[in-house]
Amino acid sequence: MQTPLESLVLHITQLVQILVFVAGCYFFGISIFGWIKKREKETGFCPPQKRFALVIAAHNEELVIGHVIDSLKNQNYPGSLYDIFVVADNCTDKTALLAKTHGAYVYERFDREKKGKGHALEWIFSKLYDMDDRYDVIGVFDADNVVSSNYLREMNKLSCKGHKVIQGYIDSKNPFDSWITCSYSIAFWLANRIFQLPRFYLGLSCGLCGTGFCVDISVLKQIGWGATCLTEDLEFTMKLSLNGMKVAWAHEAIVYDEKPLTLKQSWNQRKRWMQGHADCAARFLGPLFKKAFREGDLASFDCAVYLFQPIRFIFMGLITIMVWIQTVFPESPFYSLKYVFPAAIPLRTVDNTGGEKVQYESAGRLHYLSLLLSYLGAHNHSGLFKQGQQGMEPYCPYQGNQYKGSGKLHQANYRVTSSCRSAVLSLHFNYFLLL
Repeated sequence: MQTPLESLVLHITQLVQILVFVAGCYFFGISIFGWIKKREKETGFCPPQKRFALVIAAHNEELVIGHVIDSLKNQNYPGSLYDIFVVADNCTDKTALLAKTHGAYVYERFDREKKGKGHALEWIFSKLYDMDDRYDVIGVFDADNVVSSNYLREMNKLSCKGHKVIQGYIDSKNPFDSWITCSYSIAFWLANRIFQLPRFYLGLSCGLCGTGFCVDISVLKQIGWGATCLTEDLEFTMKLSLNGMKVAWAHEAIVYDEKPLTLKQSWNQRKRWMQGHADCAARFLGPLFKKAFREGDLASFDCAVYLFQPIRFIFMGLITIMVWIQTVFPESPFYSLKYVFPAAIPLRTVDNTGGEKVQYESAGRLHYLSLLLSYLGAHNHSGLFKQGQQGMEPYCPYQGNQYKGSGKLHQANYRVTSSCRSAVLSLHFNYFLLL
């Protein structure tokens, strides 16, 4: 007979696991629509017509600022239809000088009170507004990026179709520098395919990634930028959703972003992202759910569910701890999915006397199998990226911060399709077994 306290604990843990399970089913269901990339409909040639202001926010980036400017100047797009602007934000090195040398318009900003990328973008946007409608679209990049030569053509094509905010494909600049960069790269490859792409197909709002995105200047004039927290991209995505606007996805407009090399760098970056995510959740979660249910807005609902992610991860951690406790103390009053799914699989065998005997095969072996499938899928995923046309060639012409300029940026980008599907399937299978 359970005590009232044990009954309360059981029901609370049951609610937690149901929330995590339902959220997992939701994300899994949406991801299915990105497993197979649709063939793009032929809409005819879209001539270059949009005028772009390409903005790079930089703080002490003298080692890499030249690379991103060079890649932007080598676009397959008329040079008369775009300009490059660099915001040298509180720089103490030669970032401004090198940016000028490479042909960008440089604006130096010194403000010790309003620090950070969000404030720097707010500052430069206000200057672009006053340029007599010289530009139609503003593109935003990080200083350590390199941009594919077809980027502006793809953005022009989608912009001409009526999309006001567009996120480009974020790829990895240094996927094989360390196990940290490889992990980041796999995460971004999967996110591009099972998070961004299906949302674009379903008419939901994709997520801005902080770099490689374009915004119609009329949108910025209408609702303002105002995104100055630690995750300004997430903040602006939620602001767009509350104003009834969606982020489109340009799968062929590739931006190569440099990933952290060490665990310490990754920890600091992830901690900053989670702090910003928590800040956005506190401010936007309620209004987004309210808009979703009052107006039947699925895009707002999807954005709200995404903001719920940190809470979901905390719940998953609690579930893991409860499983460990139940392993040591089987009678603990925690709800477990073993009440729904059997923890063991009955196998009927015949003993030496000819009688039937029932043995139980642990379902845990399925879990270990799924982990192996996940590893093999991820390993195959990254391995295909290493394969070039002739033997082993580097996926991207970079080693750390050193630019090699080989011009083979696109060579292996889409060789991942089949292995990506296997990795996605095995990771999802493992996820559901963990639940």
